[in-house]
Amino acid sequence: MKKLLIESKGIKTDQYFIPPFEVREGDFIFVHLENHIASCDVEEKVIAIFTGKEKHESVTIIKPHTFVKYVRESKFRRRFFPTTVGEYLFRNMKRKSKFAKKIYEIDWINKNTQLIKLPGNPRKLISLYSVLSKTNHIIFDLAAQDFEGIEHAARIVKDEIGNKGSAILTDRCDILKKFCTQYIRIEWLIDLKEDA
Repeated sequence: MKKLLIESKGIKTDQYFIPPFEVREGDFIFVHLENHIASCDVEEKVIAIFTGKEKHESVTIIKPHTFVKYVRESKFRRRFFPTTVGEYLFRNMKRKSKFAKKIYEIDWINKNTQLIKLPGNPRKLISLYSVLSKTNHIIFDLAAQDFEGIEHAARIVKDEIGNKGSAILTDRCDILKKFCTQYIRIEWLIDLKEDA
């Protein structure tokens, strides 16, 4: 039997219920949130719990997962000292990893390319590669990616988690359902139409 990494007996509030599930080695879990404004707060909460930053009485974290953040810079930094791809990788990438130079496979990106010039897909990839260079236990979303970028990122994650890693996807659309080993759908306990 594959090693247990996270056990959730269900996360319930007065607004929603996320049914029980387990994360084991090799799992690609999809926590599907509805496309509603309230989903933003739920996603933040779920990420905090599964990364081990926030405790929840119904969730046991044996192996915390690392969230793949969207790469952002402050307005000041962006305007006066924009970060380059090379700088970002130097600060965030495990250099001996197979992912260390993977972003350069996109032919127009080099170490002097500014992060602010990266559109959604490569910006998400650079963050994904930096996290995967350190761990293969991740939690991620599909923010700022088009359909092609979403599928590409999902294939990278699925290949990398293999039998020993694990991934949790939190998102509002279900286009990656086919990639996942478990599909968990949030149950809203409020009327979303009235609450909108």
